[in-house]
Amino acid sequence: MALRLHNTLTRSKEVFTPIEAGKVRLYTCGPTVYAPAHIGNLRTYMFEDILRRYLEWSGYEVTHVMNITDVDDKTIEKAIAEDRDLLEMTESITQRFERDLATLNILPAHHLPRATDYIDGMIGGIQTLLDRGVAYTAGDGSVFFDISKDAGYGQLVNIDPASLRQGERTSDDDYGKDQARDFALWKGAKPADGPYKWSAPWGEGRPGWHMECSIMSSHFLGQHFDIHCGGVDNIFPHHENELAQSRHMFDTPFVNFWLHSEHLIVDGEKMSKSLGNFYVLQELLDRGLTPEALRYTLLATHYRQQLNFTLDKVRESQKAINRLKELARRLEQVPVGHEGQTILPPDDQWRAAMDSDLNISGGLGAIFGWAKELFAALDREALSAPSTGDALAALRSYDKVLGVIFTSSAHANKERIEELIKQRDKARSDRDWSRADSLREELAAMGVILEDTPEGTLWKRG
Repeated sequence: MALRLHNTLTRSKEVFTPIEAGKVRLYTCGPTVYAPAHIGNLRTYMFEDILRRYLEWSGYEVTHVMNITDVDDKTIEKAIAEDRDLLEMTESITQRFERDLATLNILPAHHLPRATDYIDGMIGGIQTLLDRGVAYTAGDGSVFFDISKDAGYGQLVNIDPASLRQGERTSDDDYGKDQARDFALWKGAKPADGPYKWSAPWGEGRPGWHMECSIMSSHFLGQHFDIHCGGVDNIFPHHENELAQSRHMFDTPFVNFWLHSEHLIVDGEKMSKSLGNFYVLQELLDRGLTPEALRYTLLATHYRQQLNFTLDKVRESQKAINRLKELARRLEQVPVGHEGQTILPPDDQWRAAMDSDLNISGGLGAIFGWAKELFAALDREALSAPSTGDALAALRSYDKVLGVIFTSSAHANKERIEELIKQRDKARSDRDWSRADSLREELAAMGVILEDTPEGTLWKRG
């Protein structure tokens, strides 16, 4: 079965065929580094990690580029408000972002370009659009793309061209779908921007957000590449505008597949600081939740479905991971040469699910159904040694995509773990079984496996 991916451009699932056999060029929209990434952002990066890992699992050589937007309206406003140097501030937040990705076992991009390093290329791209008559200058030194000159405008977001507001323009980076209008390729310098401006033939200023991605992606991947990803909030205006300008800047189709992940909500509601449900990664780790459980929670819902994030769901994720880790542990203990039942790994079911637009729930279902059979055979001491070896190899193979089984969480605090175990031991001595069970569940959510022995409670990280 061939890999099929849902292409936002055509609104259909299509067979994925790379431009160059055996190689995939992948661009994913990275963060605007004015604040730490929240879990909604991280959900998108997790989807992109699963996509890349599965492409590599399938044998493709992937070149992955993720941009860092270190100059735009938000970064400049934040730097000036806090009286900080723009590049110092954005680099600090970028480094925190990279640590967050590493904590969640998200593979680092092969290239992580900063927008401020590619402004000369952006100026050259804007000049090309001016020379080709699809852009125009304004009195304040800004340059705008003329959407009336682009017959394909609106394809990505499925806008009726007749509804476009011809002749109107905006310098805002974010605006609604019903506000489609000429957008800024270059923003003329304003006093509120402080020192953050660059020289260009049409006047001092800085590039627009959309231009940044066109230039950085094409610099590393060429003017025509395979896959461009982001969240659904990127479809309009960002990706629509990026596609429009690239169509006229380059003499190629630009991108073959556009993939977008759905929103994340928390406890059934949109994230909001006023509701107290706005999380960044460190806040969740400080609650004793493990990176593996958070990773599993973010990946286990199909990327095109809205994810309802709850702390209970994270705890259930930890139990699922613990079960797979326990399976690996028990498989490793089967004696060499042991005779018994043959149980084949679900490679065909796993591949069929993942080939269907990364149907992760189907893939996980195949793995856990197989795990149930293995546990039953292990309980009867009836699993053959060859099946044991095949099962361990298969688990390691699937985990190249999942990234949650053969890992160890160093986050959970040892002193905190031992304190909770003491509390549980006391609850058991007081015959407070409900309290003891609750503490065991809390420890399990931290990735801690307990073993009650005559000598006391032993523990290990799952």
